[in-house]
Amino acid sequence: MKYAHTNIAARDWKTLAAFYCAVFNCRIKPPERNYSGEWLDRATGLSEARLEGAHLLLPGFNDNGPTLEIFTYAEMVETADSMANHRGYTHIAFEVDDVRTVYDKALKEGGIPLGKVTEKPVPGIGTLVFVYFKDPEGNIIEILSWNRE
Repeated sequence: MKYAHTNIAARDWKTLAAFYCAVFNCRIKPPERNYSGEWLDRATGLSEARLEGAHLLLPGFNDNGPTLEIFTYAEMVETADSMANHRGYTHIAFEVDDVRTVYDKALKEGGIPLGKVTEKPVPGIGTLVFVYFKDPEGNIIEILSWNRE
């Protein structure tokens, strides 16, 4: 058993994929997807589902590692903005070398500020540097780094 992927349903999968590629050095794993049919309806529980998108290879993994799957459905249902304390899945996290540099780049690429860069000493481990923000479609991302003791 192994972890396969996390999906983000996006208004514009190409723009959101470009954000993750620019900020986190993700890469599109071909082929791009363009799916519809009875088989997709059966699996998703939707009716007449149609989607387009791609899987993104994540940094730190080889071509067979888990992916970030970004799809746009022909019919999207809007939801309330997500916050860190909402029930269910709330964020994805990337460990980076320099939180402030990546955070600044994310904001320049269309990321949305949420929290502030914070440092927290953790006895026996080191100092955690982290911040939460949102991608251009409002999904929460945590970036973090450790200054080990």
